[in-house]
Amino acid sequence: MDTAELLDFNRMTGQVVRAVRECPFPVIAAVHGVAAGAGAVLALAADFRVADPSARFAFLFTRVGLSGGDMGAAYLLPRVVGLGHATRLLMLGEPVRAPEAERIGLISLLTDEGHADEEARALARRLADGPALAHAQTKALLTAELDMPLSAAVELDAATQALLMNGEDYAEFHAAFTEKRPPKWQGR
Repeated sequence: MDTAELLDFNRMTGQVVRAVRECPFPVIAAVHGVAAGAGAVLALAADFRVADPSARFAFLFTRVGLSGGDMGAAYLLPRVVGLGHATRLLMLGEPVRAPEAERIGLISLLTDEGHADEEARALARRLADGPALAHAQTKALLTAELDMPLSAAVELDAATQALLMNGEDYAEFHAAFTEKRPPKWQGR
């Protein structure tokens, strides 16, 4: 491929990561075994990373002569694990085993061996049974506020809460609380 075709290809792979980050529902990655290169970045893009002890994450781009910043990794990884860990992972391309990945915040939930898929499904069910609109707004705020000044973030939070407080789900919470029953979320 020539440079223009490679640029188009790399933009396309980055758009996949953007789609994961910008979709209105939580995304869960279940990891067992090795997530390397693009696989590591796709897992990184997820809102939750559930992994068993066999999981390893490897951002290998520099080890093959490419930039460690592929597919938005240089944007996402420092925000998940901090700049120091991100620099080490992206510059050196050394695999990170599950216990360290959990310690530095790369894994949301470390499961027992062979249980990543099961725990990811349980988390997905818990989220699906919850208030979808509240989850969507929380995800949007987490993404939007990463690069905002605090004053702008507080204002966006206030506007979001005011809108949700007039929503059906918030009214349903109050009705369920009063009636001592679980809420029946509608996503509105």
